[in-house]
Amino acid sequence: MTNSDAIRSALKRLVLPDGGDLISRDMIRALSVDGGAVRFVIEAPNADMARQMEPLRQAAERLVSELPGVTNVQVALTAHGPAPKPPSLKIGGHAQPQTGVMKPAGVKTVLAVGSGKGGVGKSTVSSNLAVALARAGKRVGLLDADIHGPSQPRMFGLTKRPASPDGKTIIPLRAHGVTVMSIGSMLAEDKAVVWRGPMLMGALQQMMMQVDWGDLDVLIVDLPPGTGDVQLSLCQKSEVAGAIVVSTPQDVALLDARKALDAFATLKTPVLGLIENMAVFTCPHCGKDSHIFGHGGVAAEAEKLGVPLLAQLPIDLETRVAGDAGTPVAAGDGDMARAYAQLADRLIKGGIV
Repeated sequence: MTNSDAIRSALKRLVLPDGGDLISRDMIRALSVDGGAVRFVIEAPNADMARQMEPLRQAAERLVSELPGVTNVQVALTAHGPAPKPPSLKIGGHAQPQTGVMKPAGVKTVLAVGSGKGGVGKSTVSSNLAVALARAGKRVGLLDADIHGPSQPRMFGLTKRPASPDGKTIIPLRAHGVTVMSIGSMLAEDKAVVWRGPMLMGALQQMMMQVDWGDLDVLIVDLPPGTGDVQLSLCQKSEVAGAIVVSTPQDVALLDARKALDAFATLKTPVLGLIENMAVFTCPHCGKDSHIFGHGGVAAEAEKLGVPLLAQLPIDLETRVAGDAGTPVAAGDGDMARAYAQLADRLIKGGIV
């Protein structure tokens, strides 16, 4: 009886016009031998070549039918179709006209986290607050609106690109119980976003309104530093329940934090409180506290303005290592995780989230 090896050996004798044979070019698929019945498929590289290969299909059928023990031969001819292209999803461009506010239907509360300047730990606070709220049982989304300097994909360990089934709707990524959307997940990590204001507005609108956020108790928006286009558009066009301003105790940072506070006041966005980050450094060797960036500046500013001081967070090696490793420190069980849990609990008990 003829076996599959004998059939393949016979098919090697059929030479293709452009060189090689059916076996060396790996064109044989689904070869089966059932008694004297032989079936297989010849798969051409493309449809045009398949149309030219009908004589070859007939020759293969005749050749195999002449082998010992073969009583019936069925040979089909098929071709690779063009690989389906993923839907084209372009991020950026001018914002589109829309009716109503820029707020996803399933989101109860939009909470902005801002700062007057960069480098004060605003994104670190945003990521850990999001994780702490999720651990407290809340449905949490995090929108990384720092479009020129997105850092949330790294902090959450996200390496995949968000999917888009139709080229319009964006399916966000999830990590550590938080639904996350960032322009950083759409581009290579070292790719710069060189956009003017209108492009930023278009990207913000897309990440707010084209993302399938689902039902969320709170959407935390990690704003870029300063008081620019993104802050203006978010506060004017979206229903922002309030803003949290992050600053270090340093005078220079406080100078810029006051500008952020004034901007939110101008935009009629309530400031829910201040967070003093990098408040103190505790030496791991001697246990002594050092106030590297000064002491009590944010607390004094909060008292002066009559807004709550929501937290005083230290400079902490564990926080830095955890963020770089893609697992926010709030997802653990240490002192910093408890500090963020207390911050989340304060927001929940205050009815903010």
